[in-house]
Amino acid sequence: MNEWEWQLLEEKTQVGSVSVSGVEIKAGDRVRLRPRAGGDIFDLALAGQVAFVESIEQDYEGRNHLAVVLEDDPGRDLGMQRQPGHRFFFSAEEVEPLEEGSDE
Repeated sequence: MNEWEWQLLEEKTQVGSVSVSGVEIKAGDRVRLRPRAGGDIFDLALAGQVAFVESIEQDYEGRNHLAVVLEDDPGRDLGMQRQPGHRFFFSAEEVEPLEEGSDE
């Protein structure tokens, strides 16, 4: 790979917010994970979990992905530092917005 190709891999477009069921979601918001059917083992394990949106990133095809960190992950601080294994990616269709201050 040349230097230009490495830059493309490292540069990710940050998105300020996305609309989910008519609600604007941004970094720091809480969501419930609702992975699509037919996903992988992580989707099964994370279904129904509450998470914080760490960031919203756009891929090279223009699709938005929510990087989330589980609320009850004891290593949540590692996820907020973007460490592997503590950060998971979901589409806007795979999350359910939670009201601020709700105990869900």
